[in-house]
Order: sequence, then structure tokens, then C-alpha cells
Amino acid sequence: MLAIITALWPVFALLLLGHLARRFDFPGAGFWAPAEKATYYVFFPALLVSRLAQSELTGGASLSLVAAVLLLLGAGVLVCLLLKPVLGLAAPAYTSFFQGAMRFNTYVALAATAALYGDAGIVHAAIITAVMIPMLNLLCVLAFSSLATQRAGVRRVLRTLATNPLILSCLLGISLSLTGLGLPVWVGSVLDLLARMALPLGLLAVGAGLSVRSLHGSWRALGWSSGIKLLLFPLLALGAAGLMELETLATQVLLLFAAVPTATSAYILARQLGGDADLMAAIITLQTLLAMLSLPLVLVLVA
Repeated sequence: MLAIITALWPVFALLLLGHLARRFDFPGAGFWAPAEKATYYVFFPALLVSRLAQSELTGGASLSLVAAVLLLLGAGVLVCLLLKPVLGLAAPAYTSFFQGAMRFNTYVALAATAALYGDAGIVHAAIITAVMIPMLNLLCVLAFSSLATQRAGVRRVLRTLATNPLILSCLLGISLSLTGLGLPVWVGSVLDLLARMALPLGLLAVGAGLSVRSLHGSWRALGWSSGIKLLLFPLLALGAAGLMELETLATQVLLLFAAVPTATSAYILARQLGGDADLMAAIITLQTLLAMLSLPLVLVLVA
């Protein structure tokens, strides 16, 4: 327990520092949007490409991990659909519940993976990311479309998905690994330096985006989405890993991804496609705060 908390403490400390910095307007309100943009388009892609390109991926193990991710997402969708008549939420609120229950925070997941499992864990994390990001975005767009909250903008979201820098960087890194090309030393050294900025700056930006004042709205949606994401999803991940007979490290990383809070980008999608954006902001904040307690606990219990 102490070892896990010690490893995760810097992750949550940076989240809190980012929140405090934004609250006290340091270094200024204009800093955070460019910082998050640089992390999203430059630093995180550099991390994913460098780690994947320098790894030795085995086809069978990677495919089993992909299958486990798909099983996990399928089980999550089934749970959300079964709860729809029980919750009795209006369409915009239900889409926020759905995103809160299904999506994951890439920054927190990768930072926690690096803290606990090092570069070997990052390789598994990159494969999970390459599958989860497109699948979850497609599932969320389908949820909005099926509930007819707003159809305009779906094509734009799908186009953005096709140019997502995290997906493209994962595909590039996997290609370089599988083909045996790897990275030239002069490229790899630059990417390694850029990669070192990804995790701390990404976590600070996530913390800066939290708003305790947003904690209001439907407590049914808040409670159920948080319970599913932070408690049920890790159990589903264990089941999927067991069915696919994943190795220990792959299981641990998949479990960690399942246990992290929902993505901050869910708020943007809620605004674009007619969801309940205020409720989405509340879900993001509540889950991120709760994860500081639940994530170490979940990892200890399954260990």
C-alpha cells in the first residue's frame, strides 16, 4: 500500500499544484491553454512515439491486449445501456453520464503508468491508448446521435478523430517497432527530451481545469458514473484480462487505465454535441478528486 501511494503521490501532487496555480492566477490565465495544446500536439506524441519505436512488440501479446480493451469497452456500454431506464435522466444528462462512466483521462493514466511500471508499462499504455481513444470517441458520438441531442458537428468530430495526434503517434511508433526501423539516434534523443515535459505539464493542465464550484447537478448521474468508472470498470478490466490470459504487466496497466477518472475532453464534446456541459464539468471534477483515494485502494486490493 505504502509503495503504491508513494509512486502515485507525485501524480496527484501535480494535479493539486495545477489547481492551486490556476486559482491564484499563476503564471497567468493565458498560460494554460497554450500549455495544454503543446502537451497534446507535441510532448505526449513524442513520448508515445519514442517509447513504442524503441520497444519490441510481439503480435500475439499485443492482439490479446487489444481484444481485452474491446471486451472492457463492450461490457461498459452494456452496463450503461441497462442503467438508462433505471436512472431516468434526460438525454443531455444521460450523455454526460455515459461519457463519465466510459472515458479515461490519458494524462493521468500515462503518468500513473510511468510512475508505477516505467517504460515497459508505457508500451502497454500506448497500445491501450491507440485502441481506446478512437473507440470511445466513436461510442460517445453514437450515444449523442442515437439520443438526437444534436447531430450537427458529428462529421467534424470524426474528422478530428482521424487526425488525433495521440492516435497518429501510437500508429507511427507501432509501425517503427514492427518494421524494425526504430528511431535514428539524433531523432530519438530529441523526442526523449520532449517526452520528459509531457507528464508533468499534462498533469498541471488537468489540475488547472478542475472547478470545485461546478459540483452541482444530478447526483444520480454524478454518483452512478463515478461508481462505474472508478470501481466497476477495474473489476471488468480484471475479467477481460483473465479471459484473454494477459501477462501480469499488461493486466496491471489495463487495470490502471480502467480505474482513472474520466477525460477532461468530455466537456468539449458535451458542448459540441448538445450534452449537459455543466454536469459533465461536475463529473470530471468529482471523479478526479475521488480518484486520489480510489486509485491507490483499487490497485492495492487487486494486488
